[in-house]
Amino acid sequence: MKSWKRTGFTALAAGTALGCMALLGGCGIKGEKRIVRISHAQSETHPEHLGLLKFKAYIEEKLGDKYEVQIYPNELLGGAQKAIELTQTGAIDFVVAGTANLENFADVYEVFSMPYLFTSEDAYHEVMNDTEYMEQVYESTDEAGFRVLTWYNAGTRSFYAKKPINTPDDLRGLKMRVQQSPASVNMCNAFGAAASPMSFGEVYTAIQQGVIDGAENNELALTNNKHGEVAKYYSYNKHQMVPDMLIGNLKFLQGLSDEEYAIFREAALLSTKEEMQYWDEQVEEAKRIAGEEMGVEFIDVDVEIFKDKVSDVQQEMLDENENIRDLYAYIQSVNEKYAGAAAGGSAAAGDAADHTQKGE
Repeated sequence: MKSWKRTGFTALAAGTALGCMALLGGCGIKGEKRIVRISHAQSETHPEHLGLLKFKAYIEEKLGDKYEVQIYPNELLGGAQKAIELTQTGAIDFVVAGTANLENFADVYEVFSMPYLFTSEDAYHEVMNDTEYMEQVYESTDEAGFRVLTWYNAGTRSFYAKKPINTPDDLRGLKMRVQQSPASVNMCNAFGAAASPMSFGEVYTAIQQGVIDGAENNELALTNNKHGEVAKYYSYNKHQMVPDMLIGNLKFLQGLSDEEYAIFREAALLSTKEEMQYWDEQVEEAKRIAGEEMGVEFIDVDVEIFKDKVSDVQQEMLDENENIRDLYAYIQSVNEKYAGAAAGGSAAAGDAADHTQKGE
């Protein structure tokens, strides 16, 4: 049983009046059913949306007499930060957002913005699928009025731009969009670029109009969000593996019966499994479409040169934020299983782990 459910969080109760916003058409009740609203930033063909359809189907199969799930893609209810605020107050019930958006609420999430944190996708997936360990992280935002239920694979992030990027020197002076995270800003600046944090929904127009020169994300951004129309060079420097999170309003979750909560929890885990099944095949298809139909050039680079540029960023983050040290050390213990894998890890990572374990 979830012991936290009956502990009586009330800090944000006054904010629930926002749930009656005209935008959302009332207070979430339709007939005798409770309307459960989910916001996310992706298109309706994106793996996250498909995962959420699984979430919806499972909830309505098990609790269809009580709940109707409505999914709002494409930032229809606002950008991630705004949607998180709406979820805090109960105006909407769930939102999918990146960990960078959670750093202001619980700084343990900053660790995911650390460059080259994971040695491989296998290590990344093992950490994120350790639900028992990750539950400790998910609880960190309870005081802010929401809790993560599950994670979604958002792939490996690399730079893409209007001009080729072969080495960090090619980033010098370029204005590159990053997630709205101080750690991501510091990372981008360390590469030599000028970091420009902004909402994901603004990126296409910003590149098109020359406000920025490029961005960093996974391959699906090229096709699902059409960034490949305005940025023709994608460079595999593989600097981050940052998950997206399904975040639920804490008061709503507390109000569920134990049986209902178990069903919502199972629906969340099933949605992750569904999302991951679609992810790899959609990445391959995105690369094909971007290359063959949009004229995007994919560039393989020397990742070690990029790692060297940000080798101090890990240590600086560990020095400045003690709340990431335990999770960082745990991730390094998983990384050791995949020490020979590509895309991640470094001598600096090992040194930083030693530093963390010594408590310096």
